[in-house]
Amino acid sequence: MKPILPLALLAAWSVHAADPKPFTFADLIACQRLLEPVPSPDGRWVVYVVGVPSLEENRVNSDLWIVPAEGGTPRQLTRGPRHDRHPTWSPDGRWIAFESNRSGAFQVYVIPADGGEARALTSLSTEATQPVWSPDGGHIAFVSTVFPEFSDKPFAEADRLNRERLTAQENSKVKARLITQLLYRHWDSWVDGKRQHLFVIPVKDGASAGSPRNLTPGDRDAVPTSSTFAAGDEFAFSPDGKELAYTVTPLPTREEAWKTDHDIWIVELASGVRRQVTRNPAADGFPRYSPDGKYLVYRAQARAGFEADRWEVKLLDRASGQTRSLAADWDRSVGALAWASDSRTLVVEAEDQAQQRLWRLGIDGGKPEPITTGGAAGEPSVMKDAVVYSRSTMNSPADVFRVPLAGGEARALTSANQALLAQIQFQTPESVTVPGAGGTPVQMWVIKPPGFDPARKWPVVFWVHGGPQGAFMDSWSYRWNAQLWAAQGYVLALPNPRGSTGFGQKFTDEISRDWNGKVVEDLMACLGWLEARPYVDSSRMAAAGASFGGYMMNWFQGHTDKFKTLVTHCGVYNFDSMYGTTEELWFDEWEHGIPWKTENFNAASPHRYAMNFKTPNLIIHNELDFRVPVSQGMDLFTALQRQGIPSKFLYFPDEGHWVLKPQNSELWNKTVFAWLAEYLKGGN
Repeated sequence: MKPILPLALLAAWSVHAADPKPFTFADLIACQRLLEPVPSPDGRWVVYVVGVPSLEENRVNSDLWIVPAEGGTPRQLTRGPRHDRHPTWSPDGRWIAFESNRSGAFQVYVIPADGGEARALTSLSTEATQPVWSPDGGHIAFVSTVFPEFSDKPFAEADRLNRERLTAQENSKVKARLITQLLYRHWDSWVDGKRQHLFVIPVKDGASAGSPRNLTPGDRDAVPTSSTFAAGDEFAFSPDGKELAYTVTPLPTREEAWKTDHDIWIVELASGVRRQVTRNPAADGFPRYSPDGKYLVYRAQARAGFEADRWEVKLLDRASGQTRSLAADWDRSVGALAWASDSRTLVVEAEDQAQQRLWRLGIDGGKPEPITTGGAAGEPSVMKDAVVYSRSTMNSPADVFRVPLAGGEARALTSANQALLAQIQFQTPESVTVPGAGGTPVQMWVIKPPGFDPARKWPVVFWVHGGPQGAFMDSWSYRWNAQLWAAQGYVLALPNPRGSTGFGQKFTDEISRDWNGKVVEDLMACLGWLEARPYVDSSRMAAAGASFGGYMMNWFQGHTDKFKTLVTHCGVYNFDSMYGTTEELWFDEWEHGIPWKTENFNAASPHRYAMNFKTPNLIIHNELDFRVPVSQGMDLFTALQRQGIPSKFLYFPDEGHWVLKPQNSELWNKTVFAWLAEYLKGGN
């Protein structure tokens, strides 16, 4: 796929390319962050979100922009002081609804599509997010996180009681919590007994035409609380606007920390009657009606309790009630999906060999056909005979693209960062394949530093990705940016060993209950391939990873002396304490078992090998990380310090599993690069 770029952009590129410079953190923070492209109903326009980081204010401001779908000059639509995001068009194309916290709390706003002032549509005490316009234009659905005990009361009374409860909690000098069941906290937030419910509000001429109505009252979430089971908005209107299909979390609620049994339900707007559509004991989600209303398509997993099982596409015939799998033999896991207007064709996301592609999938059978190549393509929306989507690579942040539905040449509709990136000396990532455990091919990305001279010996930084069911793809990251690390003067390696996604489900499966087996062999084989390169200085190698990647750093601590230093970000260290303090138990139970039921539950736990630790180690961990709690990092740091091993602990009290705030990110990068330089710089 070769994007078509404007002549002015090509000219700017030629001016700056003569004097490129290495990539810096200042360049990274200056990049605009584009996402959520949505075409207008008539196919003439595309609205999208642009995030602009402010290092001084330590936040990212996001606004809505709009660009002609045939290409042209983008224009800014909103100028809110904080976050304007998640745009959705009215069916007549006159209005755009979006969520914004410009007044403090997130509410739904509406703005004329041709410009003007945005006005608030909601003012819920429990906030309002994820607006979706009904096809008949009469309603907007949204999500609000409410106290379930008030949810069956009339809206005004329920909202008042929610507000009083929240105000009392905020004003109370007692900050204790009485916890009665799991999940009581999630990712980086306390649940505090609230539930995510679906609401609708009537609208007319871009304004509220009545009060919001809770369509899913009760002590249950109407959309997944875990991003693991979400591919976007987990609810959708029927074409006639009479009902909503949505994804609910498991029952009984006390078991939702260890169950993955998400199901599709439907609620009728007029009556509020709800009925269950799927009864698969594993996860179902992301329901979408065909434009003609005949079908409901959704994603489904087959194995209960396994969050990384393959997501298949299921098609429900609404007339017959029969369900069948589309492309059941296709060994790829599907993400977001979108219908074409013919109601016979779907566009789906799926990872494939360290790329994320968009695929065309017919409901009448046949093999899925790729319609994009290269990079990471996502967030697809179909308009007429084209697909609008976002796409990034390791060398370029996301821009908005369009490509013919039939496949062909893609066109870039935006080029937000090209003038900046044209000044940067990027190295093209190289994809290599290494024989791993049992001779199984293992893909690895290698990025060489700016000014690379093959006659020199270069230090190496060896990354291990998280998940562990995930992958290093040809995509841009604002957290662990591969080009920024390589620009420090290192050969950077990004292997995709066992457990990686996009290489077939068997390859993904072969890490579960084997964290210290085939995956370690794969990684060591990739490291051996690097050591054999004539330009690699094998005496100056470091390794770094986060989450599962952090686990692997901790495993390396007790099992290899190949690395001069290690960087562990939010890594798993002690299986025993991890099980009791993490929130999504289904993950630990699938990967390792239940401590009191599983023999050798902690056999692969790094803490058992602390007596072998010897490698200098930088540890980074965050107070609000409820997935891999901060005690894991503290435990590791204590073991290193007690043995006199050079180590530092970078602690963020205001971050979760990731470091997101710009100034925190700056400190994170400075600390990591200074630590690496201490152990890797020098030589020839």
